[in-house]
Amino acid sequence: MQEHLEFNPAYSLLTLALAAGEQVNVEPGAMAALGGCDVQTRSGGGFLKGLKKAVVGGESFFLNTFTAGPQGGWISIAPGSPGDIMAYDVQPGRELFIQGGSYLASTTNVQTDTKFQGLKSLFSGESMFFIRAFTEAGPGRVWFNSFGAIKPIPIQPGQVVTVDTGHVVAFENTLQYSVRKLGNLKSALLGGEGLVMDFQGQGTVWIQSRAIAGLVERMVPLMGSGKAAGGGAAGGFLGGMLGN
Repeated sequence: MQEHLEFNPAYSLLTLALAAGEQVNVEPGAMAALGGCDVQTRSGGGFLKGLKKAVVGGESFFLNTFTAGPQGGWISIAPGSPGDIMAYDVQPGRELFIQGGSYLASTTNVQTDTKFQGLKSLFSGESMFFIRAFTEAGPGRVWFNSFGAIKPIPIQPGQVVTVDTGHVVAFENTLQYSVRKLGNLKSALLGGEGLVMDFQGQGTVWIQSRAIAGLVERMVPLMGSGKAAGGGAAGGFLGGMLGN
Protein backbone atom coordinates (compact mmCIF):
# COMPACT_ATOMS: atom_id res chain seq x y z
CA MET A 1 0.00 0.00 0.00
CA GLN A 2 1.34 3.41 -0.99
CA GLU A 3 0.09 6.65 0.54
CA HIS A 4 0.17 10.25 -0.62
CA LEU A 5 -0.81 13.20 1.58
CA GLU A 6 -1.83 16.51 0.01
CA PHE A 7 -2.95 19.97 1.15
CA ASN A 8 -1.82 19.48 4.74
CA PRO A 9 -1.98 20.79 7.37
CA ALA A 10 -5.15 22.82 6.71
CA TYR A 11 -7.30 20.70 4.37
CA SER A 12 -5.47 17.37 4.22
CA LEU A 13 -6.40 14.72 1.69
CA LEU A 14 -5.01 11.18 1.97
CA THR A 15 -4.77 8.97 -1.14
CA LEU A 16 -3.95 5.27 -0.78
CA ALA A 17 -2.85 3.16 -3.75
CA LEU A 18 -3.79 -0.48 -3.20
CA ALA A 19 -2.41 -3.59 -4.83
CA ALA A 20 -4.81 -6.21 -6.21
CA GLY A 21 -6.94 -7.60 -3.37
CA GLU A 22 -5.49 -5.20 -0.80
CA GLN A 23 -7.94 -3.78 1.75
CA VAL A 24 -8.31 -0.77 4.03
CA ASN A 25 -10.92 0.16 6.66
CA VAL A 26 -12.27 3.71 6.39
CA GLU A 27 -14.55 5.75 8.64
CA PRO A 28 -17.97 6.13 6.91
CA GLY A 29 -18.35 9.41 5.05
CA ALA A 30 -14.59 9.93 4.67
CA MET A 31 -14.29 8.61 1.09
CA ALA A 32 -13.78 11.52 -1.32
CA ALA A 33 -12.99 9.63 -4.54
CA LEU A 34 -11.85 6.18 -5.66
CA GLY A 35 -10.98 4.02 -8.61
CA GLY A 36 -10.91 0.25 -9.04
CA CYS A 37 -12.20 -0.55 -5.52
CA ASP A 38 -15.27 -2.28 -4.13
CA VAL A 39 -16.75 -1.46 -0.72
CA GLN A 40 -18.34 -3.57 1.98
CA THR A 41 -19.96 -2.09 5.09
CA ARG A 42 -19.88 -3.87 8.43
CA SER A 43 -20.07 -3.07 12.13
CA GLY A 44 -16.67 -2.07 13.50
CA GLY A 45 -15.23 -4.93 15.56
CA GLY A 46 -18.52 -6.84 15.65
CA PHE A 47 -21.95 -5.73 16.83
CA LEU A 48 -21.20 -5.12 20.52
CA LYS A 49 -17.87 -3.34 19.93
CA GLY A 50 -19.40 -1.28 17.15
CA LEU A 51 -22.33 -0.27 19.35
CA LYS A 52 -20.00 0.68 22.20
CA LYS A 53 -17.84 2.88 19.96
CA ALA A 54 -20.91 4.58 18.51
CA VAL A 55 -22.58 5.26 21.89
CA VAL A 56 -19.60 6.25 24.03
CA GLY A 57 -16.66 6.81 21.69
CA GLY A 58 -18.07 9.32 19.23
CA GLU A 59 -17.29 7.07 16.26
CA SER A 60 -19.53 5.55 13.63
CA PHE A 61 -21.20 2.21 14.36
CA PHE A 62 -20.05 0.98 10.93
CA LEU A 63 -16.78 0.74 9.02
CA ASN A 64 -16.36 0.66 5.26
CA THR A 65 -13.83 -1.87 3.96
CA PHE A 66 -12.49 -1.00 0.51
CA THR A 67 -10.93 -3.79 -1.58
CA ALA A 68 -8.85 -3.20 -4.70
CA GLY A 69 -9.83 -5.11 -7.83
CA PRO A 70 -7.62 -7.39 -9.98
CA GLN A 71 -5.82 -4.40 -11.50
CA GLY A 72 -5.34 -2.63 -8.18
CA GLY A 73 -7.10 0.53 -7.13
CA TRP A 74 -6.94 3.75 -5.15
CA ILE A 75 -9.01 5.74 -2.67
CA SER A 76 -8.83 9.36 -1.54
CA ILE A 77 -9.92 10.00 2.06
CA ALA A 78 -10.88 13.33 3.64
CA PRO A 79 -11.85 14.00 7.28
CA GLY A 80 -15.01 15.90 8.11
CA SER A 81 -13.27 18.91 9.70
CA PRO A 82 -10.48 21.07 8.24
CA GLY A 83 -7.16 19.90 9.58
CA ASP A 84 -4.26 17.51 9.37
CA ILE A 85 -3.83 13.76 8.90
CA MET A 86 -1.17 11.63 10.61
CA ALA A 87 -0.14 7.99 10.14
CA TYR A 88 1.07 5.67 12.90
CA ASP A 89 2.52 2.15 12.69
CA VAL A 90 0.93 -0.09 15.29
CA GLN A 91 3.12 -2.95 16.53
CA PRO A 92 1.80 -6.06 18.35
CA GLY A 93 1.79 -5.37 22.08
CA ARG A 94 1.62 -1.60 21.55
CA GLU A 95 -1.48 0.58 21.49
CA LEU A 96 -2.41 4.03 20.27
CA PHE A 97 -5.16 6.04 21.94
CA ILE A 98 -7.04 8.46 19.66
CA GLN A 99 -9.52 11.11 20.75
CA GLY A 100 -13.16 10.41 19.87
CA GLY A 101 -13.96 11.54 16.33
CA SER A 102 -10.35 11.49 15.08
CA TYR A 103 -10.06 7.91 13.82
CA LEU A 104 -9.92 8.05 10.01
CA ALA A 105 -8.71 4.72 8.56
CA SER A 106 -6.54 1.67 9.22
CA THR A 107 -5.26 -1.53 7.71
CA THR A 108 -7.68 -4.39 8.26
CA ASN A 109 -5.54 -6.12 10.90
CA VAL A 110 -5.86 -3.11 13.23
CA GLN A 111 -8.64 -3.46 15.80
CA THR A 112 -10.34 -0.56 17.58
CA ASP A 113 -12.04 -0.38 20.97
CA THR A 114 -12.79 2.29 23.58
CA LYS A 115 -11.05 3.41 26.76
CA PHE A 116 -12.69 5.53 29.50
CA GLN A 117 -10.75 8.68 30.47
CA GLY A 118 -11.94 8.68 34.08
CA LEU A 119 -14.59 10.52 36.05
CA LYS A 120 -12.83 13.89 35.80
CA SER A 121 -13.39 13.80 32.06
CA LEU A 122 -17.12 14.24 32.72
CA PHE A 123 -16.41 17.90 33.45
CA SER A 124 -13.84 18.56 30.73
CA GLY A 125 -16.29 19.40 27.96
CA GLU A 126 -14.47 16.88 25.74
CA SER A 127 -15.07 13.25 24.88
CA MET A 128 -15.05 10.89 27.87
CA PHE A 129 -13.57 8.08 25.80
CA PHE A 130 -10.54 7.46 23.63
CA ILE A 131 -10.44 5.05 20.70
CA ARG A 132 -7.87 2.31 21.35
CA ALA A 133 -6.10 1.05 18.21
CA PHE A 134 -4.11 -2.20 18.47
CA THR A 135 -3.17 -5.29 16.50
CA GLU A 136 -2.77 -8.98 17.32
CA ALA A 137 -1.94 -10.09 13.76
CA GLY A 138 1.32 -8.44 12.78
CA PRO A 139 2.19 -4.78 12.31
CA GLY A 140 -0.59 -2.48 11.11
CA ARG A 141 -1.09 1.17 10.22
CA VAL A 142 -3.69 3.66 11.41
CA TRP A 143 -4.48 7.16 10.17
CA PHE A 144 -6.03 9.83 12.40
CA ASN A 145 -7.05 13.43 11.81
CA SER A 146 -7.18 16.67 13.77
CA PHE A 147 -8.87 20.06 13.84
CA GLY A 148 -5.99 22.30 12.75
CA ALA A 149 -2.41 21.12 12.37
CA ILE A 150 -0.88 18.20 14.28
CA LYS A 151 2.27 18.57 16.37
CA PRO A 152 4.02 15.48 17.84
CA ILE A 153 5.60 15.98 21.27
CA PRO A 154 8.12 13.29 22.28
CA ILE A 155 8.33 12.70 26.02
CA GLN A 156 11.35 11.25 27.83
CA PRO A 157 11.49 9.63 31.28
CA GLY A 158 11.44 12.28 34.00
CA GLN A 159 9.54 14.80 31.87
CA VAL A 160 5.97 15.94 32.48
CA VAL A 161 4.09 17.53 29.56
CA THR A 162 0.74 19.20 30.21
CA VAL A 163 -1.85 19.43 27.42
CA ASP A 164 -5.32 20.96 27.41
CA THR A 165 -7.89 18.19 27.00
CA GLY A 166 -9.31 19.87 23.91
CA HIS A 167 -5.95 19.75 22.14
CA VAL A 168 -5.08 16.07 22.70
CA VAL A 169 -5.36 14.08 19.47
CA ALA A 170 -3.52 10.82 20.22
CA PHE A 171 -0.86 9.28 22.46
CA GLU A 172 1.04 6.03 22.84
CA ASN A 173 0.21 3.54 25.58
CA THR A 174 3.78 3.78 26.89
CA LEU A 175 2.74 7.10 28.44
CA GLN A 176 0.88 7.48 31.69
CA TYR A 177 -1.50 10.40 32.26
CA SER A 178 -3.63 12.05 34.89
CA VAL A 179 -6.43 14.58 34.49
CA ARG A 180 -6.56 17.69 36.69
CA LYS A 181 -7.79 21.27 36.84
CA LEU A 182 -5.25 23.85 35.68
CA GLY A 183 -4.59 26.46 38.37
CA ASN A 184 -7.18 27.45 40.98
CA LEU A 185 -10.87 28.32 40.82
CA LYS A 186 -10.07 31.88 39.75
CA SER A 187 -8.07 30.56 36.79
CA ALA A 188 -10.95 28.32 35.77
CA LEU A 189 -13.56 31.10 35.98
CA LEU A 190 -11.58 34.06 34.65
CA GLY A 191 -8.63 32.59 32.78
CA GLY A 192 -10.57 30.44 30.36
CA GLU A 193 -8.63 27.30 31.28
CA GLY A 194 -10.28 24.01 32.22
CA LEU A 195 -9.00 20.46 32.65
CA VAL A 196 -5.60 19.36 31.43
CA MET A 197 -3.78 16.06 31.05
CA ASP A 198 -0.32 15.53 32.53
CA PHE A 199 1.68 13.01 30.47
CA GLN A 200 4.81 11.24 31.65
CA GLY A 201 6.80 8.13 30.75
CA GLN A 202 8.42 7.57 27.36
CA GLY A 203 6.52 7.99 24.11
CA THR A 204 4.76 10.55 21.95
CA VAL A 205 1.62 12.62 22.37
CA TRP A 206 0.10 14.36 19.33
CA ILE A 207 -1.69 17.68 19.83
CA GLN A 208 -3.83 19.78 17.51
CA SER A 209 -3.26 23.48 16.94
CA ARG A 210 -6.96 24.33 17.30
CA ALA A 211 -9.79 23.14 19.56
CA ILE A 212 -13.34 22.77 18.27
CA ALA A 213 -14.74 24.02 21.59
CA GLY A 214 -12.98 27.34 21.05
CA LEU A 215 -14.49 27.69 17.58
CA VAL A 216 -17.96 26.93 18.91
CA GLU A 217 -17.60 29.60 21.60
CA ARG A 218 -16.75 32.19 18.96
CA MET A 219 -19.65 31.15 16.72
CA VAL A 220 -22.36 31.02 19.40
CA PRO A 221 -22.97 34.81 19.26
CA LEU A 222 -23.74 34.40 15.54
CA MET A 223 -26.51 31.91 16.19
CA GLY A 224 -30.21 32.55 16.62
CA SER A 225 -31.55 35.94 15.59
CA GLY A 226 -28.72 36.68 13.13
CA LYS A 227 -28.27 40.22 14.51
CA ALA A 228 -24.78 39.56 15.85
CA ALA A 229 -21.52 40.13 14.00
CA GLY A 230 -21.61 38.76 10.50
CA GLY A 231 -25.02 40.13 9.55
CA GLY A 232 -28.49 38.67 9.42
CA ALA A 233 -27.95 36.18 6.60
CA ALA A 234 -24.60 34.94 7.90
CA GLY A 235 -25.82 34.77 11.49
CA GLY A 236 -28.94 32.87 10.54
CA PHE A 237 -26.97 30.46 8.37
CA LEU A 238 -24.42 29.72 11.11
CA GLY A 239 -27.18 29.32 13.67
CA GLY A 240 -28.97 26.82 11.50
CA MET A 241 -25.77 24.95 10.70
CA LEU A 242 -24.76 24.55 14.35
CA GLY A 243 -28.28 23.78 15.43
CA ASN A 244 -28.57 20.73 13.14
